[in-house]
This record gives sequence, structure tokens and C-alpha cells, in this order.
Amino acid sequence: MEELSPDHSRVRLEIDARHAQPHGIVHGGTYATLIETAASTAASVWAMANGMRAAVGVSNTTDFYRSHRTGPVVADATPVHRGRTQQVWQVEITRVDDGKLLARGQVRLQNLQSMSAIGADDTSP
Repeated sequence: MEELSPDHSRVRLEIDARHAQPHGIVHGGTYATLIETAASTAASVWAMANGMRAAVGVSNTTDFYRSHRTGPVVADATPVHRGRTQQVWQVEITRVDDGKLLARGQVRLQNLQSMSAIGADDTSP
């Protein structure tokens, strides 16, 4: 995590062979994970700043634009909508070397008033 606030997050990942699918390019699940991480972390920071316990993803849609094999990428998350019960965040993943857009995703999140909604007690972080 390079940056984190209630209004933005930036996650950086050094892509290598561990992140590849059989054709040697980044597996889509890697991008979906980065998108979920960037969105849900910032959304939770916003939720906690507004008296809630957390925010958890309920939908993650990811579009893939360019292939990538190795080297650093960043995922930048920004809010589209933040309400009493749900939030929507957009995340763009770009290649650090040339700034080209590799993938874009949208995550819908549920704001939690209590951790019991996810099977935890309210003393859980």
C-alpha cells in the first residue's frame, strides 16, 4: 500500500512469473485481487471515519485492456458513490514504466454497522 486515505488508495505490486497464467501474462485474478484490495481498504477507512465498523465487497467487475508480463503496476482507487449502506469505487491499474492502462474495475461495497454481519464479533478489527 503506497497511499491510503478515505478518498483514495494506491497499491503497488511487482509482477513476476508467480502472477502469470499459462500464456505467461498476468492472470486476471491478480488484477481482480488488486482492485478489491485497493477499493475495500479505502472504503473501510471512509466507513470508519463516518462511524461505521468497515466496508466489505459484494461485487467486483474487472475489465482487461492490455497484457503485461513482468514489472511494477499500481492500482489507484477513487470513490464513485458513498452512501449510508453502500459504496462504489472505481480502480485503474496502470503499468509504472509507461503509465498505460492495463485493467479497470468497479467494486460495490456494503457498509457494516456491526461485524456480526460477517460472522465476527464487534471486538474484531
